[in-house]
Amino acid sequence: MKKVAVTGASGHIGANLVRELLLRGYEVTALVRQSSAALEGLDVSRVDGSLEDKQSLSRAFKGVEQVYHLAAFISIQSGHKERLERINVEGTRNVLSVCQAEGVSTLVHFSSIHALELEPLDKAVTEDNPLLGAGAGRAGDYDHSKARADRLIRLNDHEALQTRIVYPTAVFGPNDFRSSLFGQAIQKLAHGQLPALVAGGFDWVDARDVAWGAVEAAEKGKDGDRYLLSGQYLEMHAVAAVIAELTGVAAPRFTCPAGLAALSAPLLGLWARLRGETPIYTRDSLAALSANKEMSHARAAGLLGYQPRPFRQSMRDALNFYSRQNGSGATGGEGRRRDGS
Repeated sequence: MKKVAVTGASGHIGANLVRELLLRGYEVTALVRQSSAALEGLDVSRVDGSLEDKQSLSRAFKGVEQVYHLAAFISIQSGHKERLERINVEGTRNVLSVCQAEGVSTLVHFSSIHALELEPLDKAVTEDNPLLGAGAGRAGDYDHSKARADRLIRLNDHEALQTRIVYPTAVFGPNDFRSSLFGQAIQKLAHGQLPALVAGGFDWVDARDVAWGAVEAAEKGKDGDRYLLSGQYLEMHAVAAVIAELTGVAAPRFTCPAGLAALSAPLLGLWARLRGETPIYTRDSLAALSANKEMSHARAAGLLGYQPRPFRQSMRDALNFYSRQNGSGATGGEGRRRDGS
């Protein structure tokens, strides 16, 4: 039985990755910072620790053949540059160092599509797009931190350690135990709690497909390989329409132009914080909504057999998961129904 370790195992992709690994018969060690429902009932060894604690990394990586590095600080708000550098960049440096010291054979690093240059907008983004440079002013601090971490992995020159890098797009789907930012937006739409949409869209990919692709990359890929793991591009109004169809809760009737949303973002952020919520519409998230529409997973499809599942199926499974988590037993909510009731 092959032994593997996962950092960020309790996050959205991590929870799905652990399940994928267990289904394949791997012995999994999870590096965790705190107890989480994401791992409850699973046959997983847990090591308490963090990316900043190299001793805990050594305990988690000892005797394993593969490490999947997902743990990161995710932020679409300003003011977290130091923490992003400490966790995402220096934490990745620690993971790389400990993998080398413990004799790990393969490290799979989860980067981000936003670590790459996404322009020109009329050309499909691939894993061969250049990493963000220091002068990429439109990108946020999180994007730059992921680009710097990515660069560390690419510079690995330890002959005994092979690396792979994967680039997920906008992740959604089931097993989102902590309610990711996208998960929060989906739930608000499902309960009629989002008063308006913003013009634009994302390339959406199921977390289960990302997990599958990452394991295939570890098993079938070669040293230094990079794979973009995308799904399907949908505008936000199309996403809302699918949710409305599945739940019976009417989609918002108003779509705010991107420019107006950008002007309103500071006030929307303040309003969310006053209510104790995480802002959904920020400068960074609005920039993502207007980013390149075409994300190509041709390399993953050709070399790994990667085939993302249909968007509607993933959304149905996500809504059913949130319903079970919330104890509602149904995909609908208490918002305005499509018949106006």
